[in-house]
Amino acid sequence: MNSYIPERLKARYQSGKMSRRTFMQTLLSSGMTFTAATMVADQALAAAPKRGGTFRLGKGHGQTTDTMNPGTAENGYMVNLLQSFHGYMTEVAPDGSLAPGIAESWEASPDGKTWSFNLRQGTTFHNGKSVSPEDVIASVNQHRGEDSTSAAKPLVAAVTDIAADGPNRVVFQLDSGNADFPFVLSDYHIPIGLSEVGAVDWNTGIGCGAYKLDNFEPGVRSDLSRYDGHWDLANRAFFDSAEMLAITDTNARTSAMVAGDLDAIDRLDLKTVERIKQVPGITVHSIPGTQHFTFEMMCTSDPYTNVDLRLALKYAIDRQELVDKILFGYGVIGNDHPIGQGQRFFNKDLPQREYDPDKAKFHLKKAGFDSIDINLSASDAAFAGSVDAAVLYQNSASKAGIKIKPVREPNDGYWTDVWNVKPFVAVYWGGRPVEDQMFSTAYQSGVPWNGTRWSNVRFDELLIAARAELDEDKRRTMYYEMQELLSNDGGLIAPMFASYVFGTRDNVVTPAQLGSNWDMDGERCIERWSFA
Repeated sequence: MNSYIPERLKARYQSGKMSRRTFMQTLLSSGMTFTAATMVADQALAAAPKRGGTFRLGKGHGQTTDTMNPGTAENGYMVNLLQSFHGYMTEVAPDGSLAPGIAESWEASPDGKTWSFNLRQGTTFHNGKSVSPEDVIASVNQHRGEDSTSAAKPLVAAVTDIAADGPNRVVFQLDSGNADFPFVLSDYHIPIGLSEVGAVDWNTGIGCGAYKLDNFEPGVRSDLSRYDGHWDLANRAFFDSAEMLAITDTNARTSAMVAGDLDAIDRLDLKTVERIKQVPGITVHSIPGTQHFTFEMMCTSDPYTNVDLRLALKYAIDRQELVDKILFGYGVIGNDHPIGQGQRFFNKDLPQREYDPDKAKFHLKKAGFDSIDINLSASDAAFAGSVDAAVLYQNSASKAGIKIKPVREPNDGYWTDVWNVKPFVAVYWGGRPVEDQMFSTAYQSGVPWNGTRWSNVRFDELLIAARAELDEDKRRTMYYEMQELLSNDGGLIAPMFASYVFGTRDNVVTPAQLGSNWDMDGERCIERWSFA
């Protein structure tokens, strides 16, 4: 008997898009007996997501300075919230592929400079208005232009024109080819908002996602309820409503889930995760992805202007010790660039930088120092255990004559008052599904989120060339060189890639495959999960 059932077939049956009769006929045609097919059909239906209930989610992010402007959102709380009530042209599927969203299909010109997107008919905002090409144009345009402060500005910088081509089609013109442009429009900073006179007022909180935003208290909580007019309710939005709480204190967040006050939390304390696994009624999930924990040096601020000083700091960190003692094995060592081992153009040929106090001393001496005192800002807002990581770094660097002083910063306001402001700080990055997005967001010269202030002419040239190159082997060569340039010259210390480790109570049903592009199923847990 052939017992393999394609997931897409099962999903169509579970969502009601395929009748039981058709499902049974398909199973029988595969060689199953009638009894076996009946059992499979019953089991598939029993496993189908159920509707109802209020999902209570605790996030280890969020601050009082958060706003509804998606262009300035910079933490996991806002990523999850924005993706819950906003709609996007495209979205990253759990398997890492690109899936349709508001755009149901798209095509490119042979040179990759013209992209045409066909909008899904019947898509509406929460006030009932249909999503139009004008909404798409206004939404993307708010990230463009010299006055834009959006983190997505470098992602859409190549766009020279956006125009409607009929009532359900939008055409983007780029100044150069971009083989990954549809991925750009999945970025959480670029939702499609309701436009008025060519502009979007994000403060209205009106989106076109699977949930409506009923309440938003920055750094505290948000409340959402299912939007019954969404185009894809057969496959998402199984909860009637959701409560999102910002709880940056790890112990408080964990205690709330253990007590049953929360249904799920992110950023489990890896020191105690094995004990949490023993708590009845709780499931711990560990998903490898592109998330990386880093220390960023501002290359425009002394002493970090000196590349040898930067190399000294890179050789002075014990990466394996951090993976063992901070991640407790839930991750792998990094090589001072942001591309993960599972990504398409990861440079597997780049020699892994190891902890080497002698090399650190060599580069420190070459930079003109026998010893040096350095402050390193850290906070749990950066990543859980970042202060402990800074202390471990202090110990390993001391053997090279580098005296690091860990500075514990407040959680609230960390992303506005510390990161991108102070010269040496702890930072977490969720990564991006394609290399161009990550490099364009954080390492291209002059972009708003380039916290290292690193600028490299060759890197910028390769970034533009690789984006337009359609030959996979040529693109790989370019991305390999970019990783090498950043690792050897940049202001980024990326010692570890961390798995996403989060917890759910047993009343929560998660899909068989969870997204790894962000924490908690690509930060789409509210729309993808359900109650048992």
